[in-house]
Amino acid sequence: MAYSYIRLSLLGMNIEFFLKGLLVGIIVSAPMGPIGVLCVQKTVNKGHFLGFLSGLGAATADTFYAVLAAFGVTFITNFLTKNQILFQVVGIMVLLFLGFRMIFNNPVKQYRYHRTSGKKRGALKDYISVFFLTISNPLTIIFFGAAFTMMGLLTDSEGQRANLMLVAGIFAGASLWWFLLTYVVNIFRKRFRLRNIFMLNRISGIIIITLSIAAIIKFFLF
Repeated sequence: MAYSYIRLSLLGMNIEFFLKGLLVGIIVSAPMGPIGVLCVQKTVNKGHFLGFLSGLGAATADTFYAVLAAFGVTFITNFLTKNQILFQVVGIMVLLFLGFRMIFNNPVKQYRYHRTSGKKRGALKDYISVFFLTISNPLTIIFFGAAFTMMGLLTDSEGQRANLMLVAGIFAGASLWWFLLTYVVNIFRKRFRLRNIFMLNRISGIIIITLSIAAIIKFFLF
């Protein structure tokens, strides 16, 4: 009887941590920064599948940092925090490049190409590119560290299982957010004309460049 009660208690704790992680995953993904704009642009140009896959790259990177924060992988955390300036500079430069490419590239050719070719072509490239862009911001680990401290992570063997459920919830929450966002964008995508796609590409590029410049200014001033 006591054993069954303990199992039920552990199950309840695991579900609680999973739901908390689900909420954290949505919160960390929801702000519409450069990555969000990039995923929206990819959805409009390439469709829901590739747009969602790009978002999944961001979700994977966020989960990577969540694992480091939850399980205290100290040597990796120290390396990332010590080199955070380098990672941020590289990330900003890549975003600037992508922003200018969006402005000057012809999205109509890209749109037609992805409508006639297989959807899986270029999928891995989109996933990996967004993964590395997201992981270039090691400050994410500070957010998770603060969130986990507030939630009260557990350090015993049973607690580690709960922490694992928390990380799984974060990945599920982040993935859910990107799926819903790209799904909604894809609905409106069907109403887009080619001229609209061209304008959206330019606007997306300008937004990403503006956010990158703002990050540079913040970097030097603060």
